[in-house]
Amino acid sequence: MSIQPTLLSIAGSDPSGGAGIQADLKTMTSIGVYGAAAISCLTVQNSLGVQEIRPLSPDFVQAQVQAVLGDHNVTHIKIGMTGTVEILRTLGRILRPFSGEVIYDPVLASSTGQVLLQTDGIDVLKKELLPTVTYLTPNIFELQLLSKKEISSIKDGVECGKSLLDTFPSLKAVIVKGGHLNENSEYISDFLIQRDVEIHESKRKRKQNNNLHGTGCTYSSALASYLCLGNDIVSAFELSGDYMDKIIQEGMKSSTVHGPGNGPLLHYRCCVAK
Repeated sequence: MSIQPTLLSIAGSDPSGGAGIQADLKTMTSIGVYGAAAISCLTVQNSLGVQEIRPLSPDFVQAQVQAVLGDHNVTHIKIGMTGTVEILRTLGRILRPFSGEVIYDPVLASSTGQVLLQTDGIDVLKKELLPTVTYLTPNIFELQLLSKKEISSIKDGVECGKSLLDTFPSLKAVIVKGGHLNENSEYISDFLIQRDVEIHESKRKRKQNNNLHGTGCTYSSALASYLCLGNDIVSAFELSGDYMDKIIQEGMKSSTVHGPGNGPLLHYRCCVAK
């Protein structure tokens, strides 16, 4: 009997199912990867936003992670919301000996630019957790916080991505997501930045709709899933862009919410794509 690889997500829980652990597991399943989950925070949220966050104790987060690592063939780990500085430190410590790939979606700022982690937390993140990360998928606001530079153009974003690669030897690539750079543009471009390699661009037509809750979580989980299936980073990058294009298209046809909020992506409507 073969032992299949497991992709472990470490993130917050979203009771509405749109983001966090729930979005991660839906993404992994729809792509064809076995997903496990360690919850860092409980939240109260829905399409209207986050009302409350309750981080779990670092010891309990650690126990969840170690239970999976000790029992499954975990080859890839995807990290989302960490919640507290103490959890950051704990994850940094227990991931140092991990020999697989770590894909980190740094939940530091919302898609509207709201900062979700204080300055001292970002400093701890850069010292304790980032040295264990192999692939980084920040939005523009998070990239600004990590690089401590203002980003107003694609060129700025690319330069900030390169500076992070220079700073953290463990990083193999930084993906700069351009959706918020020019929100009036007809197209969205993401950029895959690696050391001493040509920059790859993933360009797709912007699709405006009210069902985009969880796009960041879903994108990073898609990237992690395609890597877990054995794709190289360039192929995983391109496949993730295609997956997002399909799943956002589905959100233009129907919704799960009846109010004016930002509804979730419909992962179950997206065909399995390996």
